[in-house]
Amino acid sequence: MSSQPGNVPVLVLREGSGRSKGRDAQRNNIMAAKTIAEAVKSSLGPRGMDKMLVDSSGDVSITSDGRTILDRMDIDHPAAKMMVEVAKTQDEEVGDGTTTSVILAGELLGKAEDLINKGVHPTVIVEGYIKAADKALETLEKIAVPVKLTEKEFLLKVAATAMASKLVAEQKEHLAKIAVEAVLSVAQKVGADCLVDLDDITIEKKPGESLTETRLIEGVILDKEVAHSEMPKRVEKAKIALLENALEIEKTEFDAKISIERPEQIESFLREEENMLKAMAEKIVTAEANVVVCQKGIDDMVQHFLATKGVLAVQRVKESDIKKLSMATSGKPVTNLEGLTKSDLGFAELVEERKIGDDRITFIEGCKNPRSVAILIRGADKRFLDEAERSVHDALCVVRDVIQAPKIVAGGGAPEMEIAKVLKTYAQSLPGREQLAVQSFGEAMEIVPLTLGENAGLDPIDMLAELRTRHEKGEKCAGVDVFEGKIRDMGKLDVYEPLAVKKQTIKSAVEAATMILRVDDVIASGRAKAPPMPQGGMPGGYGGM
Repeated sequence: MSSQPGNVPVLVLREGSGRSKGRDAQRNNIMAAKTIAEAVKSSLGPRGMDKMLVDSSGDVSITSDGRTILDRMDIDHPAAKMMVEVAKTQDEEVGDGTTTSVILAGELLGKAEDLINKGVHPTVIVEGYIKAADKALETLEKIAVPVKLTEKEFLLKVAATAMASKLVAEQKEHLAKIAVEAVLSVAQKVGADCLVDLDDITIEKKPGESLTETRLIEGVILDKEVAHSEMPKRVEKAKIALLENALEIEKTEFDAKISIERPEQIESFLREEENMLKAMAEKIVTAEANVVVCQKGIDDMVQHFLATKGVLAVQRVKESDIKKLSMATSGKPVTNLEGLTKSDLGFAELVEERKIGDDRITFIEGCKNPRSVAILIRGADKRFLDEAERSVHDALCVVRDVIQAPKIVAGGGAPEMEIAKVLKTYAQSLPGREQLAVQSFGEAMEIVPLTLGENAGLDPIDMLAELRTRHEKGEKCAGVDVFEGKIRDMGKLDVYEPLAVKKQTIKSAVEAATMILRVDDVIASGRAKAPPMPQGGMPGGYGGM
């Protein structure tokens, strides 16, 4: 709203709209972003705490995963929503480091607020942060250790490190082996590069047993039971026909009438239908298939014929599962049954229906060189299984990151301390106020080891002082050992993280912080008001509704 010389108010924004500008807008946005960072701070690291999230329907989730925590919080503030987007981007790009990226973004904004209070313009801070980020990424490249994909031990270390801060930390070695084997199975060489599509790895979770019973299936798990009770429940040396069409006589799209004059014509008509269905089953048997996986339905008559021939059949399987079966068994999905030949069949050592809990599930395993595999996670209850699935997904992601960009760095806050040391020197080479921004960026990087130590109950001041000293002496891998409460060489403790995760953490945090810093005016539309109710309630006599 503004007023003209005649003191007549001019309404520019709709009634109910809000506006904050200048320092107020910046302060509000920074405060909202820092609040989000504080919310996830205590969940960082192996000694971090879990969060219990209860949604509006009363459903409970227990997790330490930054993305999940922020996704399930009911956040309204626009700047806070931007921090949630940071976690989403981090998770979608590299699958790990979500909590770190949010904490770092919050700390960068906190340091920027101190500079703004000292009279440094936000644009100068943003330019300084961008220069500092470039230097930080360059430093990460220098301290990264290249790995060969034939050296599985580094992949195992990276996967175990990703799960060290999760609920499943006790079984991290067992799960790390499963994650590495799964990713290596589906990895494909494309020229000089190695590519991994995690959609080729199916994760199934079933309550019961314990986490130690979690295992890798070299094939596919179908959440379906065998179609007919008389069919075999177990087939070894399976030759699998993958069918995309229904094993039924399709109804015509137009109306048809049949004139029947004698009773025997009815019998002839029914026999003809039976012969057609029998021919479908014969075609499968002739192709020497002993397992049928059909995307659509299988007629009861065909099921009966297949059962008498000892063929195991599964019907109404998802299209995505047919594709995965094709990749796992090397079978070719067939649209027209007439064209089915021996060469189209896939192979698996074993196809078996098993009862797990209340469900009957079909396992197709023992495939030769499968390019699609499955992980069956077992555990005590649904909430534990959900967190175990998130943990295994993080492990799969970090192994994929190393395979696609084979470089790793030490964990435990070591790379962040090395970046802080480099930026302190780099800042002194810059003129003007940008120097202050670069210096603040370096100090913000120290929040990662500081938080790791705080969550483990260590003295943050003594710990940070020792870390700085060790890095000044050239110990690039010196980080926080949260279990012993000491500063130790992370390489000797086998704590490693993918370079790709660390780089994305810095990129995500810097982009979020700079975007929020550039905002100096927040204009919020007024919420739409409901129209007034007419007297006597709703029209049409529904007043009491």
